[in-house]
Amino acid sequence: MPSHLNVIIAGGGRVGFQTATTLDDRGHDLTVVEQNPERCDAIADEYVATVICGDASRPDILQQAGVESADVIAGLTGEPGLNLAVCMEAAEMAPGIRTVARIDNRERAGYTRFVDETVFPEDAGARVAVNEIEGSDVRSLADVTGSLDIVEVRVKEGAPAANKKLRETRFPAGTLVISDDDGERVARPDTTLTPGKRYVIAVEPDVVDEVLNLLRG
Repeated sequence: MPSHLNVIIAGGGRVGFQTATTLDDRGHDLTVVEQNPERCDAIADEYVATVICGDASRPDILQQAGVESADVIAGLTGEPGLNLAVCMEAAEMAPGIRTVARIDNRERAGYTRFVDETVFPEDAGARVAVNEIEGSDVRSLADVTGSLDIVEVRVKEGAPAANKKLRETRFPAGTLVISDDDGERVARPDTTLTPGKRYVIAVEPDVVDEVLNLLRG
């Protein structure tokens, strides 16, 4: 991941502003283009980005935002069609710029010919809600692909893998333990699967039950 990016965000609403805040925390340079004057003032007051009040689909506004020197443009308004248009226009004006568009459904495949990446924020929000509602010690974190899941699992006392090191645990093929205790660092062969601690694991669907049996019993 590059240590520093010059990013343009089209749309300063809930998603756009939160994204800008997080990117600012990570030290990236940000320009937010927003049409609503009141939102422009609110974002400017937070000092997280340069704010341009205008329509991001207009070439002169994109030029004002510095599209030709930007590394990434993200269309994050609540209008998927506008997001795609902004990204495609930016790619025309600045070949090589990376484009990210917010869409309104999980069917990403249809957009791959138009933008580099898509974002469906409601999917992540629903995942968090399900995890909290279920209150389980097994939490889904992300879909990496259409079939691979990233989950966080709390090891249960008495489980087959409890108190064993990774090198001593025979996880099935299709499993990768990513983090050690509570995500403090990347897992290593000497990482111990301590009861009560959480571990982030990438797992293929056909071995999920076997992995959970090892960690949860």
